[in-house]
Amino acid sequence: MYIALMKTHMKAFRLIVVTLLSVMPGAIQVASAASAQEGEASYYADSFNGSVTASGELYDKNALSAAHRSLPLGTKVKVTYLKTGKSVIVMINDRGPYAKNRIIDISGAAAKKIGLIDAGHGRVRLEIIEP
Repeated sequence: MYIALMKTHMKAFRLIVVTLLSVMPGAIQVASAASAQEGEASYYADSFNGSVTASGELYDKNALSAAHRSLPLGTKVKVTYLKTGKSVIVMINDRGPYAKNRIIDISGAAAKKIGLIDAGHGRVRLEIIEP
């Protein structure tokens, strides 16, 4: 009886978790090779050049790197600036962005390649190239 009751409660618990995750967009971001994410991007200010990133590397404004809240460090991501249609491949080596309306912070060099420098921020599409 106890085991049957426990199984019933576990099914209810799983249903609640799945329901909560489906009504709380952004609560958990699960990325797969086939997934894409769209949202606002910005780039690191030059003043961060030489700062230690979450991966332990020093931030280099001339490297093609980025910060993302949940993608594994070392993940390669194609970032396409929707305004220009230009893309760049960056490696996730830091956590952030800390502005809640942004999905990624890219390096100055990456922002320059896709034409994001002048605007400072813009809508992008992220596609995982290599997890």
